[in-house]
Amino acid sequence: MLSLLLSAWLGFGAGLTADILALSKEENPNDAQTIGAETGLALPPSGLSDEELAERIATDPHSLGSLSIGAPGSGLQMGSIPLPPAPEWEIIHPGESYGTRETIAFVQTAVRTVARIFPGTQPLAIGDISHPGGRQLRRHATHQAGRDVDFGFYYKDGKTHWRIPGTATNLDLPRNWALVRALIVFTDVETILLDWRIQKPLYNYALSIGEDKDWLDGIFQFIRGSNSALIRHVAGHRTHYHVRFFNPEAQELGRRAYPHLLSQKIIDPPVFTIPHRVREGETLGHLARRYVTTVRAIQRANGLSGNLIRAGRTYRIPRSGAAAPPQEPIMIPPRRLPPTTPTSLGGLDWPTATRISTPTLDEAVRLGGIIRKALRRF
Repeated sequence: MLSLLLSAWLGFGAGLTADILALSKEENPNDAQTIGAETGLALPPSGLSDEELAERIATDPHSLGSLSIGAPGSGLQMGSIPLPPAPEWEIIHPGESYGTRETIAFVQTAVRTVARIFPGTQPLAIGDISHPGGRQLRRHATHQAGRDVDFGFYYKDGKTHWRIPGTATNLDLPRNWALVRALIVFTDVETILLDWRIQKPLYNYALSIGEDKDWLDGIFQFIRGSNSALIRHVAGHRTHYHVRFFNPEAQELGRRAYPHLLSQKIIDPPVFTIPHRVREGETLGHLARRYVTTVRAIQRANGLSGNLIRAGRTYRIPRSGAAAPPQEPIMIPPRRLPPTTPTSLGGLDWPTATRISTPTLDEAVRLGGIIRKALRRF
């Protein structure tokens, strides 16, 4: 019985998949930009005591929804769901397009926002997310916990492309900016990794349509070089956006469920990593001997295809079987909303930092999570 429950929790149940696929047929999927509305699934309970959580894991784990455990570069996920096919996007690797319910909802919300602003928009390429159970994903050092997504670009030729380098001349800047803005405003985005050569034309376009300059300067890293910027430069991201989301529910439940999952022998400890800054003369062999691991394990953890490592660069060193480091309750920062909305983006109810409005369901859920965390302290 337990094996059947766990199989469903991993997202392979035919009924669950059918429910998710049916979502792509909704007439107005973006009318409700909330987690529950986008996935069609109820949010999991966050107010369970530790005893209730342990019992739920043993008897009805599927009812917990998605769990994101560990870090993007050393973690796993449970209760994942696939990104369903839809006219607004093209899935490049279907077997690696599984994420938490929150992550999948965020992808749907952001891409469908662009489609609403620009009817007739070509499908957007969606690359890697995660394996159904997370853990190591080929080609990546991250994408392990169901919170990382590779989004393609919108191009001027109106065709769907994957991994074609973007330039100021071939990118459809209005659609790309609408996507980035939707990710920032409508989702719990943690970071967007993007080559500075793409950041600059996006920034200039956003400024040209009337976006607030101070807000943009805090969003784009290439302006001030701040690591607190949401859009940050990382080499190798000139062909796509690498977006990492916060998951208020899946991360917090994953943190609390982890010891119970271990004690009930439902999972093995994931391979956690520690950072190592390479010194001149060090090789993969040196690192493998020092940390009692293998060259191949280090290569997999860092997405390396060869033996070359660079002095001064930091690499992840896998520590197989290590216990998860203790974590404090997950605290999600407020969304970094702009003070105004350009008239060219009219037609949508974009939230702003200065507008006072009735809280949406999403905002109410977020507030409820904060209240529940506070109550648990008493």
